[in-house]
Amino acid sequence: MHVALQQEAVTSGTPAEQPQKTLRDLRRVDIHPDHWYPVAWSREVKRGKAHGVKFAGDPVVLVRTESDKVFALEDRCAHRQVPLHAGVVDGESIRCCYHGWTYDCSGKCIDVPYLGRERLPNGVRSYPCREEAGLIFIFPGDPLLAESVPFPALGSAGDKAYKTRRFGRAVKCHYTFMHENLMDMNHQFLHRKQMGQMKARSVGRSRGEDWVEVNYTFAREEGKQPIGEALVFSQKRGTKPDDNNKDVMTIRTEYPYQTLRIRTKDQTMVMDLWIAYVPLDAEQRTNRTFGLLSIRRPKIPGILDAAWPLLVWFTERIFKEDRWIVEREQEAHDRQGGDHNHEVFPVILELRSLLTECGAPVREPALERRVHIIQPVTD
Repeated sequence: MHVALQQEAVTSGTPAEQPQKTLRDLRRVDIHPDHWYPVAWSREVKRGKAHGVKFAGDPVVLVRTESDKVFALEDRCAHRQVPLHAGVVDGESIRCCYHGWTYDCSGKCIDVPYLGRERLPNGVRSYPCREEAGLIFIFPGDPLLAESVPFPALGSAGDKAYKTRRFGRAVKCHYTFMHENLMDMNHQFLHRKQMGQMKARSVGRSRGEDWVEVNYTFAREEGKQPIGEALVFSQKRGTKPDDNNKDVMTIRTEYPYQTLRIRTKDQTMVMDLWIAYVPLDAEQRTNRTFGLLSIRRPKIPGILDAAWPLLVWFTERIFKEDRWIVEREQEAHDRQGGDHNHEVFPVILELRSLLTECGAPVREPALERRVHIIQPVTD
């Protein structure tokens, strides 16, 4: 169970002027469930098959029916609690692999072969489910809110002017480390072997009720521009950048999602990244990333397609370094028993405040999980 840690107070004056505050340890703030979260790629759920996933420790089964519709249920049979993802898709429903209990898209038990349809037991929880841009989303929170909570805008993934790469994997860290890593471009030193010596400059930040945004420009201090980077920025390798014609990178956390967009001086968007970090375990110390990286196609037809493998190789190396460093941050947190970071960058301080405020409330002592009671059947 997550327990809030006692930390030092954040004050704007002297200790005598400001009372001490109890702050939540950000790395123990659960992600808020009342949002739409991707839990699988469309390609992972084949027609007529079931696929098991997890959201924050809760098992979920995704079912693609014979008519190619997708629905999501808690991944257990109400009878003996075995996973439904091991079952058989039967038309528009799923049949448990053990005794053949059958559930429809609402989680209702619609058949028990040896009982008859007039004496059916309770079913299982269903999740609001949507499929967009090659991703399958569920709404793990209050289902009554699903219609009113905005579905995320998925960047340029559906725009034919862009070519989109879909990527992601499990990362062994709390999701908040991922938000910080992407938003803090001062960490470019980490990528010096891939990109040369790059210096980021923050040129403005802003914040709203559920978002934080920052703009950057970059200067190359040493080394040549990698080919993979040139595919994005459309700048010749080895040339000195024009200080008056710099591309602007805008990074935004709009809870719980994150975007990164690069625009040229004429406001042409040349890169558009949408990404989500979805906790897998109950402690939320492992998350799976789901990213949509869209690159604007150049005027010369086919050139981006031909260079795509090189771009994938380049970005994978960057992501690998980011993954390695955030996992080391999680290890340090676990070893020290709390968050001892000495953060000084204003953007990240604002981001931390946002993630804490928008995260799930502190959990009360664990309640017993709802149990489906099935009345014994008599002859």
